[in-house]
Amino acid sequence: MLNGSGIKIFSGTSHPELAEIIARRIGLPLSKAEITRSGIGETNVTIAESVREDDVYIINTGCGAVNTALMELCIMIHACKIASAKRITADKKDKSRAPITAKLVANMIQKAGCDHIIASRTMDLHASQIQGFFDVPLYAEPSAILYIRTHFNVDDVVIVSPDAGGAKRATSIADRLGVDFALFHKERKKANEVSRMILVGNVKDKIAILVDDMADTCGTLCLAASHLSEAGALKVFGFVTHGILSGKALETIEESNLEKLIVTNTLPQNANQAACKKIEVIDIGKVLGEVIRRSHYGESVSKLFHEVPY
Repeated sequence: MLNGSGIKIFSGTSHPELAEIIARRIGLPLSKAEITRSGIGETNVTIAESVREDDVYIINTGCGAVNTALMELCIMIHACKIASAKRITADKKDKSRAPITAKLVANMIQKAGCDHIIASRTMDLHASQIQGFFDVPLYAEPSAILYIRTHFNVDDVVIVSPDAGGAKRATSIADRLGVDFALFHKERKKANEVSRMILVGNVKDKIAILVDDMADTCGTLCLAASHLSEAGALKVFGFVTHGILSGKALETIEESNLEKLIVTNTLPQNANQAACKKIEVIDIGKVLGEVIRRSHYGESVSKLFHEVPY
C-alpha cells in the first residue's frame, strides 16, 4: 500500500470502475480531473489538483468509442505534462489488433508526453510483435491458472487453443498445470467468419477449457465449443482476457455449448453479466495495482508474469 506521497492516479471516462478498483488496491483515492465534451465532440480536460513533480498514472481503456478514448488519454497526458508532472505512466487497454496500428498508438501516447506505457492489450497480445512497442508487458495467464486450479480437478482438464496463433499461450498454461493440450486449425472466409475447424488433439471424457486473448463476436469460440462437445468433451468452458462481446455475441454464447465464459474486467462487464448468465468475471485490478506500486518504487514487475499478487 502506498502512502500517497508523490503519486497521483487519474481515470479516463471509459472504465472508471476498474480505476476505482486499482486505486483501492493500493490504498489511494483517485485524483481529480474534469473531462467534458462539446456538442461537436471536442474533448476538454482540466487537471483539478497539482501534479507538480508527482509520479502520475492515467488509467483508460479502449472499450466503446476507441478513438475517442485514445484522444482523451493523449489530452490527459499532455495536460499532466504541461502541469509539470515528474513522470507519466499510461495504463492503456486498447483493441488494436495489428502491429502497425499498435506502433502508431504507442507513438501517439509517447509523443503526448507519456514516459511509460503499461498496456493491458499487452496483457495478452493479439499479435506478439506488439510487445516491443510497450514498456511493461502483462499477462492474464497467472489469473487463468489460479482460477483453473481453484475451480477444477486439473486431472480432468485439457487446455484448448481455438486457433494455431494462440498455441503458445495455451501450451504455456497447459505446461504449468501439467495437463494435455489441443488446438484447432481453422480456415477463414473473412475476418470473424470461419469456414472450417479441425481439432488436433484428444478431448474425450475431459473438461475442455478454451483460452484466448479476446472474444469479439464469439463465433469462433462457440463453434470450437460445439466441435469439442462432438469430440467427446464432458464440458466446455472458455477463458478470455478481453471480453469485447460485440454484435450478437451474448446471444451466441447463451445458445452455445459453453458452460461458462470467464473474462477479466479489463473492459466493463456489468451489462454483459446482466444479459447473459454464462458470463463470469475475474478481477485483474489487483494485478494492475501491484504494477503501479512496483513501478513507483522501482521494483521488478517480472514476478507478476508468473503469479497473482495477494
